[in-house]
Amino acid sequence: MELRLHDTLTREKRTFVPLDPKNVRMYVCGPTVYDFAHIGNARPVIVFDVLFRLLRHLYGEANVKYVRNITDVDDKINDRAARDFPGLPLNEAIRKVTEQTGKQFHADVDALGALRPTVEPRATEHIGEMREIIEKLIAGGFAYVAEDHVLFSPQAMNAANAGLPRYGALSNRSLDEMVAGARVDVAPYKKGNTDFVLWKPSKPGEPSWPSPAGIAAQGRPGWHIECSAMAWKHLGEHFDIHGGGIDLVFPHHENEVAQTCCAFHQQRMANYWMHNGFLQVESEKMSKSLGNFITIHELLKDWPGEVLRLNMLKTHYRSPIDWTMKSLEESAKTLDDWYRIAADAVPGEPDASVVEPLLDDLNTPQAIAALHGLRGNDIAGLAGSLRLLGFLAESAAQWERRKQQASGVDAKEVERLIAERTAARGRKDFKESDRIRDLLATMGVAIKDSKEGTTWEIAR
Repeated sequence: MELRLHDTLTREKRTFVPLDPKNVRMYVCGPTVYDFAHIGNARPVIVFDVLFRLLRHLYGEANVKYVRNITDVDDKINDRAARDFPGLPLNEAIRKVTEQTGKQFHADVDALGALRPTVEPRATEHIGEMREIIEKLIAGGFAYVAEDHVLFSPQAMNAANAGLPRYGALSNRSLDEMVAGARVDVAPYKKGNTDFVLWKPSKPGEPSWPSPAGIAAQGRPGWHIECSAMAWKHLGEHFDIHGGGIDLVFPHHENEVAQTCCAFHQQRMANYWMHNGFLQVESEKMSKSLGNFITIHELLKDWPGEVLRLNMLKTHYRSPIDWTMKSLEESAKTLDDWYRIAADAVPGEPDASVVEPLLDDLNTPQAIAALHGLRGNDIAGLAGSLRLLGFLAESAAQWERRKQQASGVDAKEVERLIAERTAARGRKDFKESDRIRDLLATMGVAIKDSKEGTTWEIAR
């Protein structure tokens, strides 16, 4: 069975045919490192990690290159740095913010079971590439200089008629619809309402670099040009897959396409555009004003990362997801079961019943249903399939210890109480035996008696 992926540009599932099977290339927009990542940020991390794993399974680990950037120059970073470190020079404060939040992001996504990308470029390391693309766009008539800014003109792109894509094709909007439906920055130096910034002058104290196009003032890049430059540097002018959240289709990805295709005279930037859907919390949009803004870091205090991962994958990546406590509890119970029966098994090859749904546009809900079907039939296949999806990173004993630590249960005290209960049962003091069982239950401990003795686990 062939891999089929839904392409946002063509709005249909298409058979995936890599430009080079020995060099399959994927770019995904990564974090802007100014704050802890929230659970909505975790969705593209997990979704495209599954795709990365699947591509490595199909084409070989050495033949897949995954690039996920880090945006470390941005107005939000400047604002956070000035707020958190008012006594420091801004550039020094920015370094502290980006180092702290970048380190936290890595710790969080590692806990989610996500593989590190092949390359993780930082925007500030690619200013030269940004300036080079900007110079190409000015030379081609697609961008212009105005009051120390460089702006891209979508009108010029659409008027060129030189084998380029239409600006607006990815988001399926006309220029008029973009003006009507977007918050357009009004500035006297802009030639058109939809023109967007490639480069802008830096304010005193802000990060700054020598500007392109002979502009004397020091400046810094606009957001969109950053990803075009990093993708070009590490994947080339034309590559296989570009991914991200649905909120990035317009304007970010639309502008990436425009910049890259016009600079390098390409019909496409990526052959397949993939976008994951929105996330809600308990049926409401996540927002700080509603008090339901949840960071990955906060959730990891109460749940193992694999529980969050499974909870995310139970919904198809293109569908909206409702993040609920009930669903988390169900995911935790499922993982308890999988760890108990498969974590210590010798893994076999991922089972076809699991791989085939993944080949159908990453149908993870159907793949998870297939995992349940393997539970009583093929433990080796179950173990191998779970590992393909990024689960079973620990032994069964390690998983149980993690649960104990998270619950705050004292394992030695539990063992002492179980020994007392066993002694009470031996002398047929069932009242005392029941009292200890009930006490353990209040501690969050479930016990199970068998011919081999009494075992226990943390109750979910």
